[in-house]
Amino acid sequence: MALKLHPSIDNGIKKGNSSFAGGVLTCKCANNPVKVQITGNTAHNHACGCTKCWKPEGAVFSVVAVVPRDSLKVIAGAEKLHIVDPSATIQRHACKDCGVHMYGRIENTGHPFYGLDFVHTELSSEDGWQEPQFAAFVSSIIESGFPPAKMGEVRAQLKSIGLEPYDALSPPLMDAIATHIAKANGKLAA
Repeated sequence: MALKLHPSIDNGIKKGNSSFAGGVLTCKCANNPVKVQITGNTAHNHACGCTKCWKPEGAVFSVVAVVPRDSLKVIAGAEKLHIVDPSATIQRHACKDCGVHMYGRIENTGHPFYGLDFVHTELSSEDGWQEPQFAAFVSSIIESGFPPAKMGEVRAQLKSIGLEPYDALSPPLMDAIATHIAKANGKLAA
């Protein structure tokens, strides 16, 4: 029997639409939900095993993507948002009532991912968002209590649905981080 990793990937991956124009993410509150408008599609969508990302009940992984900061706008319930951990690199803005992370933002202008916001497209009723491309920080699920003996099964299941498992980010994203740092340190031309 297959493990339950995340509801949006447990039965395979639904292909996105590269020309998708965006949509609205809505928290889980029945009354006065927080709503976030995203203009355009996401990028670098992936299953994430870190212990900081929001996961739906019973999920081992989150599924998270990025959007340009200027394409995200809170359109309802802004007064309900709070930052989960102000000292974290990614400041996750969550609903005070239901706990759902609506978006994560990096405020450090020197960070390689500054200008990108992290979002969970499963909070949208629209179809067409970029599908997950890989799995990141896979071994980190152990930190949340997942049995280490089942990690081979997790990696095999991720591969079977088309997600390459990494214990960091994907190679292109790791290259982007290293390039940013090399340019900042004068090792590469800006």
